[in-house]
Amino acid sequence: MEELNFHVTGMTCVACANSIESFLKHETGVHKIEVSYANLSLYIEYDPSVISKENILETVSDLGYSLIEQDADSEEKVNISETARYDSIRRNTIGAFIFAIPLFILGMFLMHWKPGGWISWGLSTPLLFVFGRSFFINSWKLAWKRRTSMDTLVALSTGTAYLYSVFNLLYPSFFFNRGIEPHLYFEAAGVIIAFILLGKWLEERAKSSTSTAIKQLINLQPQSVYVVDELDAHVEVQLSTVEKGMKLLVRPGDKIPVDGSIIKGDSYVDEASITGEPVAVFKSVNDKVYTGTINQNGSFVMIAEKVGSETVLSQIIKMVRQAQGSKAPVQYLVDKIAAIFVPSIMIVASLSAVIWWVFGAENSFAFGLNAFVTVLVIACPCALGLATPTAIVTSVGTAAQIGLLIKNAEAIEELAKTTDVILDKTGTITEGKPTFEEVYFENSIELKHLEVFHEMEVRSSHPLSVAVVSYFETNEIGRTSIDTFEHITARGVSSNLNGTEYFIGSHKLVADLGITEGSEIKSKLSDDSNTLIYFIIGKRIVGVMTIVDAIKQHTTESITALKNDGMTVHMLTGDHLKSANRVGQKVGIAHIEANCSPEDKRNYILQLQQEGRVVAMLGDGINDSAALAQANVSFAMSKGSDIAIDVATITLRSSDLSVVPMSIRFAKKTVRIIHQNLFWAFAYNVLSIPIAAGVLIPFTGFMLNPMIAGAAMAMSSVSVVLNSLRLKKV
Repeated sequence: MEELNFHVTGMTCVACANSIESFLKHETGVHKIEVSYANLSLYIEYDPSVISKENILETVSDLGYSLIEQDADSEEKVNISETARYDSIRRNTIGAFIFAIPLFILGMFLMHWKPGGWISWGLSTPLLFVFGRSFFINSWKLAWKRRTSMDTLVALSTGTAYLYSVFNLLYPSFFFNRGIEPHLYFEAAGVIIAFILLGKWLEERAKSSTSTAIKQLINLQPQSVYVVDELDAHVEVQLSTVEKGMKLLVRPGDKIPVDGSIIKGDSYVDEASITGEPVAVFKSVNDKVYTGTINQNGSFVMIAEKVGSETVLSQIIKMVRQAQGSKAPVQYLVDKIAAIFVPSIMIVASLSAVIWWVFGAENSFAFGLNAFVTVLVIACPCALGLATPTAIVTSVGTAAQIGLLIKNAEAIEELAKTTDVILDKTGTITEGKPTFEEVYFENSIELKHLEVFHEMEVRSSHPLSVAVVSYFETNEIGRTSIDTFEHITARGVSSNLNGTEYFIGSHKLVADLGITEGSEIKSKLSDDSNTLIYFIIGKRIVGVMTIVDAIKQHTTESITALKNDGMTVHMLTGDHLKSANRVGQKVGIAHIEANCSPEDKRNYILQLQQEGRVVAMLGDGINDSAALAQANVSFAMSKGSDIAIDVATITLRSSDLSVVPMSIRFAKKTVRIIHQNLFWAFAYNVLSIPIAAGVLIPFTGFMLNPMIAGAAMAMSSVSVVLNSLRLKKV
């Protein structure tokens, strides 16, 4: 299977998205298709041996839409397309209102002025067929494919009102002779078009705010870069011309243009845009640097290793785009409703007209025509169609800005329902690397002995030696030459200098040497559950060090926040129980499972799910991947293993766990916004359509004006988008 992301041009409502999706879904070789009207995107997974990219483009083109493939070089094309679309809607809206205002005055206040009808015809014709031509063109294209959309409703309602008015203007006697007053509806048709265009304009302005996250990510890439040639000269070129293997100069304050390695110089680099970590990282020769991160005070030369769509930033942008275009489970139900919405409204409008014509009394024809036009105008599938995707687009974009890369919309719904959060220990709760915590040496120990111990640890290959060397370097203790050095398997290391024997190792080494543990030294330590390293001269313990895997910053506060929000927090680890309990006690986790294999972790989650729990799992290693796949929603650290990141539904760009409780609250807020949007969209249609059909006329005499219906329909879509934009402020 291959996958592609496209920007779609020409869509005017959610029914357009449904039409494209429906046609492509039935093409042989298409595995998955998701089309989003909210951000005008199309995501497709397909078998290239069965259907080609050209076939996909042709199918969509036959429906009257165009596709722009989204890659590193497409952003300018998309911006040009969207700017042209927005400018076209703005021009048409302004032009429509220039004609609609005098048309409204003539129709409402000078309705009995004979020349007024002819002037109204002259004003409404360009209004409908020049400024509102897209409604008629799009509905005609879809009609040939036996499809309908919002444009169909607008074209039918305004076209009917216009043609009826033209007939009455040219042949007024036809209805006069049958006892019916020949009304003109030019102002209704024209003002409806103007109001709907205004709604489209406001909707586009609001929708553009939902995609600011993508624009900000794209803006992290510089437009130009300095290439170092064979003569060490610096030549400025466009970023799009950079190829792998090129040498690039990065000056102080520059954004790093591509992924690569430093080959000359050093500097501090602000990597917050990629990792979320606020502290700048020192980078020197052979260190990796990433697109969009910011060089601070030094300059360096780097070699380009990943360019274009291969860079980490491009992958992040791709992930955010894909998630914004994905559908939440509730959206599939809404799409089914939206697919039959327009045909249903056409039936309701027709029935309303017929019922009035057959059973109405005086002016029944006028009432019937008014009901037909008003029902078509006021019904709004766009409000339904935009309710979920606008919230998802805004949510995923905002989440990306706070360090959460969400793979799909389903993850948001699952996250909002989370009852249990499971954390791996090493690398998730802890830093995942050994560090010294407490150190005690005899006061009388000479510096020369410490220098021997330092040299021994530098030569040691044991993973814990890194922490011991770090202690000696922190305390500026030097090194000295030694006569012999030997590894003692599973015990430690030994050395000899001028006949004096030195040992560094575990309690097993102490036992092998027949030394009674120095209770005096050990009593200096606060916790006997840590890993202990003993420093021995001859047969005497002269020092001891506790090695721990340090707890990450903000971890305890984050776990407390999760518990305060009603989550049950668990810790699963492959480490021994003593170490697990020590960490659990420090961070406040009561539910602990130690000595867990990858299968044990998966089965633990499965057991919780069988009890009806919704489980979120957070891990960073290959050994966590089975559990991450089993969980309802899973988090992976961006610095974790590739397989963990691939399996997880959410990637944390930061190692800070405080993002986890924040993300659950944010997901709940998103789902609340979606439910609000759907409620008001359904309520609007359920209440407005019967009123438009005239159910209140027999009881109150109230008949809804088609122009008011047009304004109400336009504002219903805008209100849904504006409600979704509240997520940007969470």
